[in-house]
Amino acid sequence: MTYRLITLAIAASLATPAFADEASTLDRVVVTANRAPVAVRDVLAPVEVIDREDIERSQARSLPDLLRGRAGISIGNQGGLGKLTTIFMRGSESDHVLVLVDGVRMGSATSGLVAFQDIPVELIDRIEIVRGPRSSLYGSEAIGGVIQIFTKRDTGALAPRMAIGAGSRDTYEASAGFGGRVGKGWVGADYSHQETRGFDSCRGAGFPIFAGCFADEPDRDGYTRDALSVRGGVAFNDAWKADASAMRAEGDNEYDGFYNRSKVVQQVVGGGVTWTPSTNASLRLQAGRNRDASDNFHDDSFLGDFASNRDTASLQGDFTVAAGQRISAGTEWQRDEVSSTTNYVLKQRIDRAAFLQYQGDFGAFDVQASARHDDNEQFGGHSTGNLAFGYEFAPSWRVTLGGGTAFKAPTFNELYYPFGFGNPDLRPEKSRSIEAGLAWDTDTAGARLDLYQTHVDDLISYSAVSFRPENIDRARMRGAELSGHATFAGWTTAGSVSWVDPENRSSAASLDLPRRARESARLDVDREFGAFRFGVTAAGEGARYDDLANTRRLGAYATFDLRAEYAFTPALRLQARLENMFDRTYETVEYYRQPGRGLFVTLRYAPTP
Repeated sequence: MTYRLITLAIAASLATPAFADEASTLDRVVVTANRAPVAVRDVLAPVEVIDREDIERSQARSLPDLLRGRAGISIGNQGGLGKLTTIFMRGSESDHVLVLVDGVRMGSATSGLVAFQDIPVELIDRIEIVRGPRSSLYGSEAIGGVIQIFTKRDTGALAPRMAIGAGSRDTYEASAGFGGRVGKGWVGADYSHQETRGFDSCRGAGFPIFAGCFADEPDRDGYTRDALSVRGGVAFNDAWKADASAMRAEGDNEYDGFYNRSKVVQQVVGGGVTWTPSTNASLRLQAGRNRDASDNFHDDSFLGDFASNRDTASLQGDFTVAAGQRISAGTEWQRDEVSSTTNYVLKQRIDRAAFLQYQGDFGAFDVQASARHDDNEQFGGHSTGNLAFGYEFAPSWRVTLGGGTAFKAPTFNELYYPFGFGNPDLRPEKSRSIEAGLAWDTDTAGARLDLYQTHVDDLISYSAVSFRPENIDRARMRGAELSGHATFAGWTTAGSVSWVDPENRSSAASLDLPRRARESARLDVDREFGAFRFGVTAAGEGARYDDLANTRRLGAYATFDLRAEYAFTPALRLQARLENMFDRTYETVEYYRQPGRGLFVTLRYAPTP
C-alpha cells in the first residue's frame, strides 16, 4: 500500500502545472546519447542528467543510493554500503548496461559487472543516463542503455573544498579537493574517504541448508574505501586542446560466504587531444584504461585474485556539412586482458570497430541514424544500427519514434573459465528494440512518457545438460516510463514512475526474469526558506522474484528519506539526513538485508564558482 501511495503522489506531481521562478533547465547539454554535445531537449532518446547540485542536494552517500528509483532503473544490492550492487535498466540483464567514466569504458572482463558500489559520489561532477540501445555508437553492452559518469571539472577561479561527516552504523566520511582555471588550462584533484562498521548483511545459512551466502556468520560486515581523482587540461590555442584524468578507488569489504573479505581496486585513466580547425569540424583522439581487481580472502587467508584491464582508443570526427546537418564518423579499438590466480584458457582478446552517425534538423522535424560494425577476435563481426525521428507538433511538445539493435559480448568467465566451465563457441547476446515517446518541456517544467519493447535472443545461461554456458535463453522486455520535473514558488520537484514486464521466453510458462521489479518510483521534493532547505526522497519498488523458476518472491517496499540543510554562508553548509525514517525491513536480493533507519550529518565547504 505504501508503494502505491508513492506512485500516485508522483503521478499527481508530474501532472501539476508549474509557476516557476528559477533558472531555465533547457540549456543542459549531454554528450553520451550521440557521442557529441546536444541540448537535452533535442536528444531523440530518453535521457536524464544528474548534476553536482542535484547530488549535493540529495545527500546520497553512494552511487547506487543516488540512482535508485530513477526512470527505467531497478537495483539489487547485497547489504548496504560497499556491497555488490547490480543495476537492471529497462528489465535487461545487469551486464547489459554500458558504463563510462570520462569517456573510458568500465567493467570487469571476467564477470561483466561494474563495481557501482566503489565509485564515490564525492568525485562526481555529473551523470548522464541514456535509456535504450546504443550499440550502434558504443558496441557491446549497451542493450538496456548507457550511464556515463563525469568526474569534477572546475571552470571558475582556483578554489578549495572539503566535507566531513558521520552517522549511524559507525559511518565516517571525509573529502577534500581543489580545482579551477590556471592561465590557459584547468586543474583539479579530490580525495574521498568512507568507512562503516556496517551490519550483519546476510541472513544465510551454511551446512546443511546452504542458503543465501552459504554461510552463517552473524557479525557486522564493514567497508572502507579511499579514492583519489586528478585531472587537468589546456587550450594551446583556439584549435588545439588536450585533457587527461585519472581516478582510483581502493576498498576493503567484509561480507559472508566462502570469500568473506575482498580488497578491491577500481581505476580509470584516460586522456585525449581535440583539434577544431573551424566551427564546422572537429577531430578527437582519445585513449584510456580501466582496471578492475580484487584480492579475495577468508578471514586472513588469501584465496586468490581476479583482475582485468580494459584498454580503449578511439578517433572521432564531427562535421557540419550544411545548416542543421551533422555527420560523425570514427573508429575504436579495445583490448580486454585478464590476470588471475585462476588459469583462464585464453587471457586476451581485441575488438576493432567503425561507426557512422547522421543527425538532421529540419525545423520541427529531426532525424538521427547510426550504424556500427565490430570485429572481435573471439566471435567475428557484428553489425548494429539505430534510427530515430522527432516531430515538434506544438510549442514545447514533441513526439519521438525510434528503433535499434544491440549486442553483448560474452565475458571471459563464460568463454574461457577452466575445468570445462567455459564455452569458447558462445555467440553474442543480441537485441532489437522499438520505442515511442511524448515530451513536454518549458523553461521551468517538463514531463516525458516513453513506451518500449525489447527482444533479446541468444541469452547466455548454464545448461543443465552440458553444465556450461550456452546460448539457450530468450527474453522480451516491454514497459513504460513517466518522468518529470518542476520548480515553482521556491519548490523543486522531480519524479519518475516505471513499469516493465521482464518476461523470460525460454520456456512455455510466462515467468519473470529474476531480480527485476516490475514497478519502481521515485519522488524528490525540496523547499528553500532563506538559509534553510528541507527535502524528502520517497523511493520504492514493486515485488520481484529472486530465481528463474519464480518460486522465491521478494515483496514490494518503499522508503522515505528526510533531509535538512542550513547555509551559514553561501560556501559553508551543515546537512543532515534521516534515511529509511520508518525503519522499513526489506531485501532487493534474497537473504541480503538492506540498511534500517540511519542518521547522517555532514559539514560541507564549497565556494560558489
